[in-house]
Amino acid sequence: MVRTNDGYCVILVFRVWFTRVKKDPFTMAWVSVPVVGLFLVWWWMGLATVKADYIMYKDPTQPAAARVGDLLSRMTLEEKIGQMVQIDRSVASIDTMKTYFIGSVLSGGGSTPLPEASAEDWVNMINGFQKGALSSRLGIPMIYGIDAVHGHNNVYNATIFPHNVGLGATRQVKVSDSICFISKHDKALLYFYTRDEIYHCHLKAALCNCITTTRDPELVRRIGSATALEARATGIPYVFAPCIAVCRDPRWGRCYESYSEDHTIVQEMTEIIPGLQGDIPANSQKGVPYVGGNKKVAACAKHFVGDGGTSKGINEYNTVVDQQELLSIHMPAYSDAIIKGVSTVMISYSSWNGKKMHANRDLITDYLKGTLQFKGFVISDWEGIDRITSPPHSNYTYSVQDSVLAGIDMVMVPINYKEFINDLINLVKNNVVPMDRIDDAAGRILLVKFTMGLFENPLADFSLVNELGSQDHRDLAREAVRKSVVLLKNGKNGNITDPVIPLPKKVSKILVAGSHADNLGYQCGGWTIAWQGFSGNKYTSGTTILGAIKSAVDSSTEVIYSENPDGNFVKSNNFSYAIVVVGEHPYAETAGDSPNLMMAEPGPSVISNVCESVKCIVVLITGRPIVIEPYISSIDALVAAWLPGSEGQGITDVLFGDRGFSGKLPRTWFRTVDQLPMNVGDSHYDPLFPFGFGLETESVKELVTRSTSAGVVARPCILIVLVALILSFIV
Repeated sequence: MVRTNDGYCVILVFRVWFTRVKKDPFTMAWVSVPVVGLFLVWWWMGLATVKADYIMYKDPTQPAAARVGDLLSRMTLEEKIGQMVQIDRSVASIDTMKTYFIGSVLSGGGSTPLPEASAEDWVNMINGFQKGALSSRLGIPMIYGIDAVHGHNNVYNATIFPHNVGLGATRQVKVSDSICFISKHDKALLYFYTRDEIYHCHLKAALCNCITTTRDPELVRRIGSATALEARATGIPYVFAPCIAVCRDPRWGRCYESYSEDHTIVQEMTEIIPGLQGDIPANSQKGVPYVGGNKKVAACAKHFVGDGGTSKGINEYNTVVDQQELLSIHMPAYSDAIIKGVSTVMISYSSWNGKKMHANRDLITDYLKGTLQFKGFVISDWEGIDRITSPPHSNYTYSVQDSVLAGIDMVMVPINYKEFINDLINLVKNNVVPMDRIDDAAGRILLVKFTMGLFENPLADFSLVNELGSQDHRDLAREAVRKSVVLLKNGKNGNITDPVIPLPKKVSKILVAGSHADNLGYQCGGWTIAWQGFSGNKYTSGTTILGAIKSAVDSSTEVIYSENPDGNFVKSNNFSYAIVVVGEHPYAETAGDSPNLMMAEPGPSVISNVCESVKCIVVLITGRPIVIEPYISSIDALVAAWLPGSEGQGITDVLFGDRGFSGKLPRTWFRTVDQLPMNVGDSHYDPLFPFGFGLETESVKELVTRSTSAGVVARPCILIVLVALILSFIV
């Protein structure tokens, strides 16, 4: 290797030689010329060595695009196609990674190194696969991906955040001294109750203050940051999140993965992407992916496009809408995600007007990559290309051809990788798939890897292992829970002048009932530890709702738990009140498709037995609105808690008045399934609870503060509320 100052050595040699020649021209002519010539040969050989040893794609000072071009120029067809393959960890090995040049590995739902694997176990497994990739001819690192759809949900002891439907309900409270008037359009949101002559309503005027709630995208951004840290703690740099589907029918089994039926809420929630990836540089070109260092991860916007609009909410089915509706409802969040630098986009199993999305070149290549200028890579869903044909995998070569030509760059095989590789090699060699399509796919994948620094830091370490399930993250999850729960009823027969919530902490005895009160698996829902979720409290850590209740009440209050008590038991125990926690059992994807949306048994009988005998508060643990109207008259207070995750204290924070309720329905709550699909803005809109509905309460501390100033503000507040009520009916 030639040193950087060898040019100066050459100059020095020539100066010495020239000086000696002037002193002894004859001798130096025949002695020095050959010596200097040999020196020059050595010097030029050194320069050639430098050029041969310099590899642009390994130089982090070079632009990512230049590195991609250099690396592509060195790669064989087999190496390029290898980058396009993502296999499951169950079939991955060091030898497989090296032999087939595998570009990516994933953990499917429940695919873990071992039961209750620690962060260190994950790091060691992933580094093993990575070493196999690095031992290949060009040393291209693989990228490991996982579903992290409500926190790092496949990993034992990780923080489990509320599912997206709950995050879509989150609101932050803002108080100002503005005078607020309530229009006829807003009168459904006007609720007030009496508490020591202090009137509280959704909007207060003048001396009562104006209390409003606004959506809280900053919260999901913080959740994204926490999720990224926990993923990196296990050595994982790529997550298949967020889901930005717009669920238009709650019968769909993936509706809880959607933030809302309203695309504007879904668009706002794309703020989770900079939380996961970091903020894009100010001068970043639109559509260029960005990942800001080893505490951030590559994100994946999914499932492109229209998966939330399938007929009757049937999973992987057909979305029958015109182009205008597709672009105005289901597409806007993808535009926002791309502007924020999302690294990857996953394709939907569903079809649009009969055309399988995994084979839809018009939408993938022309619209996503063309119109929206997306420059990251497009990935299939699990065996998604197999389902281009019916039955699946019936003509695999055709599926490979159609999906790659449509614009899919990385294929989640995940088991059948050898057949995919062989078929695609033959398709290229037979000129069915052009080489520039392969270069485009491999180049996009490499661009993401270069951008996120994977070539410089391919191996994970243990420096972040303590981030997994950290107290800071659990506190954040608790905040998300209390902001997401929605109060639907607060008073018998809708009598909001006699509210039940906030509940007193100090009473003689309370009953906690229902199958979901002491079941962490039910509380978290699907996509938790296993693909379909789990039942019980064994498989991860957290606080159940029962545990949270016991911690929240006064030490003198007796808490009795009975999962399914009969009426005689309830009547004979003289309970001060009861908290009934019921809902849906965990499910994921097609297993969750439901034509009737009924509460899981024995939920209805628990409500009947308890609520007919004692004052009762019903907490619903569901991934969507369910049939509740038949039971609502017997319920004193009703709370939609969605699928809150591992931190049950967030629910008790608002039940007992440590914090006020502020959540608003991100979905329309129907009366009967015969009304479905029914979404806000529909011409025939007659819901049980409308989109955006949610009663608000103040914390006990706020109520006490208001009580101390009752003499000053009570009469003006009464007058102004009455005026507001009158205006609400005439404006």
